[in-house]
Amino acid sequence: MKLIKYLKPYLLFAIISPLMMMGEVLADLCLPYLMSFIVDYGIAENGMAEILKNPTALRIVELLFGEGGYTQMNIIVTFGALMLLITLIGGFFGTFCAYTAARAAQGFGHDVRRDAYRHVMSLSVEQTDRFTTGSLVTRMTGDIAMLIEFVEMILRMFVRAPMFLIGGSIMLLSLHVNFGVVLLCALPVLLLSLGLVLSRAVPIFGVVQQKLDRVNAVVQENIAGARVVKAYVREDYENERFRRANGELRDRNLHVLRLMAIIHPIMSIVQNLAVIAIFAIGGYEITSGISDMSLGTIMAGVSYVTTVLMSVMMITMMFQSISRALASGKRVRELLDSTPVIVGGEQQQGAGSEIAVSFRGVGFRYPGTTGRPVLHDINLDVRRGEMLAVIGATGSGKTSLVNLISRFYDPTEGEVLVDGVPVREYELDVLRKKLGFVQQKSELFSDTIEGNIRWGKPDATREEVVAAASVAQAAPFIEGFTEDYETFVAEKGASLSGGQKQRMSIARAMVRRPEILILDDSTSALDLATEAKLRTGLKSALRGTTVIMIAQRIASVKDADRIAVIEADGTIRHCAPHDELLRVSETYRDIVSSQRQSGGEANE
Repeated sequence: MKLIKYLKPYLLFAIISPLMMMGEVLADLCLPYLMSFIVDYGIAENGMAEILKNPTALRIVELLFGEGGYTQMNIIVTFGALMLLITLIGGFFGTFCAYTAARAAQGFGHDVRRDAYRHVMSLSVEQTDRFTTGSLVTRMTGDIAMLIEFVEMILRMFVRAPMFLIGGSIMLLSLHVNFGVVLLCALPVLLLSLGLVLSRAVPIFGVVQQKLDRVNAVVQENIAGARVVKAYVREDYENERFRRANGELRDRNLHVLRLMAIIHPIMSIVQNLAVIAIFAIGGYEITSGISDMSLGTIMAGVSYVTTVLMSVMMITMMFQSISRALASGKRVRELLDSTPVIVGGEQQQGAGSEIAVSFRGVGFRYPGTTGRPVLHDINLDVRRGEMLAVIGATGSGKTSLVNLISRFYDPTEGEVLVDGVPVREYELDVLRKKLGFVQQKSELFSDTIEGNIRWGKPDATREEVVAAASVAQAAPFIEGFTEDYETFVAEKGASLSGGQKQRMSIARAMVRRPEILILDDSTSALDLATEAKLRTGLKSALRGTTVIMIAQRIASVKDADRIAVIEADGTIRHCAPHDELLRVSETYRDIVSSQRQSGGEANE
């Protein structure tokens, strides 16, 4: 029911479409009746005598050819022209119905897809991980496409099928009441057979969508990670993984199709038996002289009984579409009904505190996990304009710590403050505009180099873009391209090296001139000489900006104002300059020692 509101803006089209369909159906129902006049009066040997018994048909012919102008050819021409005219009128109604139904359905789908995408953008990292990327793509494409098809079908078939069923039955009985016996026998058999098939097929539709999710997920993973797959020569393994997922989807689809394939033979058998029954009843009535039934009446009866049974088939297909649309609608509603875990507050500005970032008794564990928390009892203040480095063993929680500042996740204990205000109280846009975030994995978009850097500040001038690229040490390689800043970046930055992508990501954050710059191991692909130039550029360009830098190399952090060392248990016991940490922190000394032994401090 929640999705019905998306049809309200297109309510006029949704109302006009069924009305137009009524006109088309009425036109179609008239045709067999008019055809019976042609057969009985224009083709039959005694047609001229029979038309005199039908004043209505007689007057129609006289309107075109004048009084006494009825001949068998004139009768054929008159009712043939009338059938053509009614066909054209029905075609007009049908075309207008298709147009209005398409407008309503496509508008509905556009609005649902728009809101679904916006909702996905508002979800937290935790929620998008839970849905999985493949499932989100399927929900916003395949499932919504199924709903569009359903809405268009309902606006047309919901009127067409019942009207054919009811109108066809009335017209059939008006021809001869004995024809009703055929319907009484055929309809229950057909309905029972179709009901048994659909009761088994409907539950499988939801499973088919889940299998499609899996196929999409495998395809997306392998396209995104193509280089890793090739580097480790895992093509055969990934081909086998896709074969299994694709095979499961095929098997489920075949199961449904095998069940649905039964419908057409059943329909064909019942329909042909009904036609034979109409001929049998008509032939018996004529040969026995029980009634004055004509050949035209029998032919019209055949058309109407076929129409009625086909309408039952259409209604069955409607139920099939409804069942599939319900499965898709449930998945789309599940997405739209998911409440964002991370919700912004109302705070518009900071308190002007000298402490830029403050962690007070912070603890954190990832949703759905148990055991030791990632971070525990973190108490740390980062002063305004300070360069704080964060170092620790792999998996110690360094990235988790800075993710709490931007509210990618919320702490499970304690609170994080930015500029003296708890981050939960900020509007999310206000909070994140204070930050420049350069993540471990450099994410670039299919755009020009300048367009990618402008992501940090959409209204940045060319001079600001160039200045940011210069500080990030990206200008030399950018200006080496033929089109320099207008060079187009391939999807996910595939045309750039790891170091180039990192420097562009830093430039994107720099152009924003943020209050707080977070560098999450974002210089790992740079050589020490380039990194040294970058640190020098940052110091001169970011005076007054708070910098929080995560790094693995001692050479990258030793010049920071303070270095916070995250222990293996997720706590911070020491936060001090490099020289002091060498005296007081055993963990820091171990890191320094291990890097010296491996040559990591060769350039120190």
